[in-house]
Amino acid sequence: MSIPYTDATQQEAGGTAGFFRVVARGEHERRGALFQVNARGEPVELAFNRLDLPASGLWRPQDLERQARRVLAMSLFEAARRTPLVLVCLAGEVDPPLFQEELHLQIPVCRVADQGEAPAPGPAETAEGVHTQDRLAHVFWHPAPPGAASPSRRLIDALAARGLLFEPFQRLLRGLDEAFADGGG
Repeated sequence: MSIPYTDATQQEAGGTAGFFRVVARGEHERRGALFQVNARGEPVELAFNRLDLPASGLWRPQDLERQARRVLAMSLFEAARRTPLVLVCLAGEVDPPLFQEELHLQIPVCRVADQGEAPAPGPAETAEGVHTQDRLAHVFWHPAPPGAASPSRRLIDALAARGLLFEPFQRLLRGLDEAFADGGG
């Protein structure tokens, strides 16, 4: 006879948060990843890709960077096997227009910044302060902050309570290094 049980990790928020990042590797290569974690910060999925930038005088540098982020984001979203409840980005790396003007997501976007940083919210973002385990974080929501009882808000609150609004970005970088060291691109 089996013992009835409930997995608390599945009831906590019921989904994943997708941490999105694009990093430069040399002058002409960009690597991107979408790292999904559950409410306890446990890894669930990593989608990654790379893009070679053209060495062309036809592109303005800022336009080329914007295009690289957009193309990598689209490829990662298509490759993901799961749909996260919320997409988390670093406010210092992802400008608001990417998810306001170029790509329209059907999930909330949450750009985060450390208390020492003071980026301004985008024109269609709502700024909040969120207490993490060890510091205050600036959170910029688009299109609007999810309700207090929504799964996406519960997930962000659970990650913040565990000090996991920023830490997954570091694991994402290590995951990219491992993926590409193994011949992933």
